[in-house]
Amino acid sequence: MNGKKTSVGTGFKLSVMTLAIMNVTAVVSLRGLPAEAVYGLSSAFYYLFAAVVFLIPTAMVAAELAAMFSDKQGGVFRWVGEAFGARTGFLAIWLQWIESTIWYPTVLTFGAVSIAFIGMNETHDMTLASNKVFTLAVVLAIYWAATWISLKGLGWVGKISKWGGMIGTIIPAGLLIVLGIVYLATGGHNHMDLSQGFFPDLTRLDNLVLASGIFLFYAGMEMMGIHVMEVRDPGRNYPKAIIIGSLVTVCIFVLGTFSLGFVIPAKEINLTQSLLIGFDNYLRYLHLSWASPVIAVALMFGVLAGVLTWVAGPSKGIFTVGKAGYLPPFFQKTNRNGVQRNILLIQGGLVTLLALLFVVMPSVQSFYQILSQLTVLLYLIMYMLMFAAAIVLRYRMKSAPRPFRLGKGSGNGVMWLLGAMGFGGSLLAFVLSFVPPGQIATGSSTVWFSVLIIGCVIVVGIPFIIYAMRKPSWRDPQAAAEFAPFHWETPTSPAAPTAPTISAAQTASTARTAPATPASPAPSAAPSAAPAAAPAAAPRKAQPKPASAGNPGKEKQPTK
Repeated sequence: MNGKKTSVGTGFKLSVMTLAIMNVTAVVSLRGLPAEAVYGLSSAFYYLFAAVVFLIPTAMVAAELAAMFSDKQGGVFRWVGEAFGARTGFLAIWLQWIESTIWYPTVLTFGAVSIAFIGMNETHDMTLASNKVFTLAVVLAIYWAATWISLKGLGWVGKISKWGGMIGTIIPAGLLIVLGIVYLATGGHNHMDLSQGFFPDLTRLDNLVLASGIFLFYAGMEMMGIHVMEVRDPGRNYPKAIIIGSLVTVCIFVLGTFSLGFVIPAKEINLTQSLLIGFDNYLRYLHLSWASPVIAVALMFGVLAGVLTWVAGPSKGIFTVGKAGYLPPFFQKTNRNGVQRNILLIQGGLVTLLALLFVVMPSVQSFYQILSQLTVLLYLIMYMLMFAAAIVLRYRMKSAPRPFRLGKGSGNGVMWLLGAMGFGGSLLAFVLSFVPPGQIATGSSTVWFSVLIIGCVIVVGIPFIIYAMRKPSWRDPQAAAEFAPFHWETPTSPAAPTAPTISAAQTASTARTAPATPASPAPSAAPSAAPAAAPAAAPRKAQPKPASAGNPGKEKQPTK
């Protein structure tokens, strides 16, 4: 990796363990355990099934793509754009960003519940946790605190995410597992329904619907790809951090869900409150009730760390792409720390509007579930694009260096296996996510389908509109010069017979300094250059227009 500091780089380097913990913090949320605990022993089947068909393919495919493009910016925009063109790449990075924006109120609802359980009276705590006004106030307070920290830069985000992940996610998860073991070992009554066994009744559609949300539990492993340029030796260390994070994630989910099911009957499980109630029950059983407020504070800190990780990741990704010419200049503004200020503020405004929906939804739990399903749908579209792109790039970029490659030799069998598995799993979860879960009261079915269908159509349509409206003036010359062109944008015409043979590095250097036209020596003399295009190559006899030049609605499509 080129260690040179760029306009979007920070100079701060993430270690393997820091990135692994950031991965766990971004992926693992203990708030999701109650949703799977209702399945009893069969919850392990859902976790392991999703890990095999989604988590492992996501982690491994993202590792190859991130290492392959470790010296190029853009994250999932780069990965998808190399395969299917800039328009589709922009859709992918947009979905990653907007999905996280819609997701914030759901995870922050759990943070509000954690704060409600700081008290010592469980009945009073449960009442406070169900109060919409209280939930709204806490959601907004935590989110804007996370935004303020994000504006301080990646150094702050990395440190707080690391320690917040340890204190608020990993340690509580370990404690929950230990409490479950002690509870059973000392004769505590096991409330988990063991009658269904490990394998669920897959003939019942409603048995799969709520479980499809488990894919969102595993979502986010690829998000760290945007930080690959801040990792020491990314070709080796990034995949290592991904693998460590994946193993820890599966263990936490399976064992944590079991521990929760041991102490709470399935019919009494509440999606937003049961984790705190589970801790309260365990601690009361062991005569340690005084520790309940401590656990609640730690979980709230974990929520803050998780939100921080997501605020810093997708927003940085779309900011980087935006500076290459895909977003208006207003969205490209930064503060003195180089942080994407205006994007974070716009994101905060959207989160605030979504949080206000608390007042119109029938309950906190129904609001939580419908927003969770919408984020699942949007994120799964992005994942299907990512898996398809990884397979396509094996053929369109055969000779490209792959510091981390799935499979041995030059074969594509392992990539096809994992890519097809991930795509198929994502497609299955996408279809199931439209069906209202039978285990949870979600209100009117009409409202449910309307929110999901209309929400998907609007969110998917917006990036295409923005792409069609983009202008050459949106392009930041410095950022665009550092934003490497797609492989299909690089000129492939043969050199003149008399031209001397030069290396790839020399060619790149020449491209950065060559005049745009024989008559103009200025490097940026072609104002109509495509947003994602590199600086103009050396002049040729007939100077063609670069991709998208003079016509933002069209682009040069990738070719084999």
